[in-house]
Parts: sequence; C-alpha cells; structure tokens
Amino acid sequence: MTPDVVQIIGVPLDLGAGRRGVDMGPSALRIAGLAQSIQRLGYEVVDGGDLEIPIPEVVEVGMRELRYLEEIAGICDQLATLVRDALAAGRLPLTIGGDHSLSIGTLAGLAMHLQPAEKTFGLVWIDAHGDLNTPDTTPSGNIHGMPVAVSLGLGDARLTRIGGFSPKVAPDRVALIGVRDLDLGERRLIQELGVEVFSMRDVDADGISSVMDEALRIATRGTAGFHLS
Repeated sequence: MTPDVVQIIGVPLDLGAGRRGVDMGPSALRIAGLAQSIQRLGYEVVDGGDLEIPIPEVVEVGMRELRYLEEIAGICDQLATLVRDALAAGRLPLTIGGDHSLSIGTLAGLAMHLQPAEKTFGLVWIDAHGDLNTPDTTPSGNIHGMPVAVSLGLGDARLTRIGGFSPKVAPDRVALIGVRDLDLGERRLIQELGVEVFSMRDVDADGISSVMDEALRIATRGTAGFHLS
C-alpha cells in the first residue's frame, strides 16, 4: 500500500564532504517549495524540521581515513530511528541533505523497519560517483564516498552496524546510475560484488527511461520495495 503522507526529514550535514555548503540544502529545498510541490501531487506533507548537526569548526576531524566518524555515526544513528519510525507510522520518509553520508542512516532505518518481517529492499543510486570506498581504499577519508559500501556491510563497524546488524542491502539488488568517476578500489569492489553500473555513456546511448526501467527491475526483484538516492 502506497503511503499518502510524506515526512520530510532535514539533515544539514556537511561533515562527510570535503567542501562546505551542502548543509544549506534542506533550507534551499524548502524555500524552493518542496512541500508545496509534493502536496500538488496529492500527498499530505509532515515536516519535522532538521536534525541538529555540529559544524566542523567545533569538532575534531579524527582519523584521516574516516573524517568526523564519531559525529557522522551518531547523526546516522538518530536518522535511522526517525526513518524507521516514519515507516512504522505508514509515512514515506523523504530525507533531504546534506552530503551523501546521511544515506547511511536512511538505509539503516529502512532495513530496521523491514528486518523483523524478514523482508529486504533494493537500492537505486543516482550519482556521478560509486560511493563504494572503504577506509582502506578512500583517497580522501570523506565518508560521503562510502555509503553504498557501508550499506553492503563493508567498512567501520560504527557505521555498518547501525541498527545492530549488517549488511543492509544485497549487492545484486543495487543499481548505480550516471556513474562517470570511479576510484580504483571502487572498480575492484564492483567487479567482486557484481554491482550493476549504468554509466553516463549507457544513459546517453540507451536513454534514461530504459536505464531506469532496468535499474528498477534489479532493485525490486524479490524485495519489498526500493530506496532511491
């Protein structure tokens, strides 16, 4: 049954990125009329505001290969609970950020909601990058380059074990779309795990409609649904 209430969860997080600014994303989307656009589609909108996020100026970077790990893990843990509770209430959680490390919390919350019923979900990931780095392969230490790997159970346990279990999603239910820049470690991992990748060349050649159809087929095969990031 499709939820008819969308719950907006703002996550003004930029600790996972190497450049400032994405923390303004939730405000920008609200000012641009996000809620009103959703309402025009016939949905009720509930906006719970933003998670409280520390700024880089007042926290320690920590490990070079996992910058701001403690803060990001704590934020994602809170977010996972909010997402799980929204789903339990019959709402569709819409998390807006913020850098891509917040998806660790979103995916954990979805998995936490489905796990008691032994259900799974698929993942459609639209990004120029693979976000499949681990602490061993990351060239920057920025956690926004790791959420897909984390959700597959690869990386630091403080991230992979949010919700008390790992992995959150199976590699053969993941589709990456629009990829044009992969690190060497990501390429190796994609080959090892068999994650499906649709590059920008594929999008240009086949069209986005065809690519999305195939991605959705992968993500919904034997699952209770899918997450779009």
